Amino acid sequence: MNLAIIPARGGSKRIPGKNIRQFAGKPLIAYSIEVALESGLFDKIWVSTDSQEVADVAISYGAEVPFLRPHELSNDIIGTRPVTSHAIKYCIEHYQKPDYCCCIYATAPFLQAMYLKKGLTLLEQSANKSFSFAVTSFAFPIQRAISLHQNNVAPMFPEAINKRSQDLEEAFHDAGQFYWGKTDDYLTDKPIFSEHSVPVVLPRHLVQDIDTLEDWQRAELMYQAYVRGMQDE
Repeated sequence: MNLAIIPARGGSKRIPGKNIRQFAGKPLIAYSIEVALESGLFDKIWVSTDSQEVADVAISYGAEVPFLRPHELSNDIIGTRPVTSHAIKYCIEHYQKPDYCCCIYATAPFLQAMYLKKGLTLLEQSANKSFSFAVTSFAFPIQRAISLHQNNVAPMFPEAINKRSQDLEEAFHDAGQFYWGKTDDYLTDKPIFSEHSVPVVLPRHLVQDIDTLEDWQRAELMYQAYVRGMQDE
């Protein structure tokens, strides 16, 4: 049994109602639910939320909401891991123990089923790994980053600032889309961003963080361009 968990808190200060706000014609969370369904990987697709409004939208797009998230797991500072663990424990107590669990962010309109499938396959084939998650490369060498603290310009990595780009190691970051894990490992304190994980590398044009209104506008433009490109092929 595989369980998908989509955390979707009702409150959002920077973008009010972000998880169910209309994005390119439908609620943002709908994209994550639909790709989870499309993948055919999951026996259960759950949305963990503290909001009945979010729950109603999620159910209308095919997800299940077996509980409303407890208040202590719904504040501004709670991390994703406790929310995911709560849903896993609920599934074990009320249904059965999943083999694999996948946390899918509600803010991932570019997520594709093929990468969810690749993440699970890589994890299944990696006996010594506990998790798999999506990463993408930085568009510019991070070793040449500069600091503007109090308007003072300073290289963050002085030893690398004058090196050629091709001489610097390529760096990657979390794509903020999905996190597969073996159930037993998800319920430990093993860190995901560590040697316990295997990466799924995504192209940069399929990754956009959505935390601010500027992020939102950029993501919609990227999505519209991506859809047009797919239609033209």
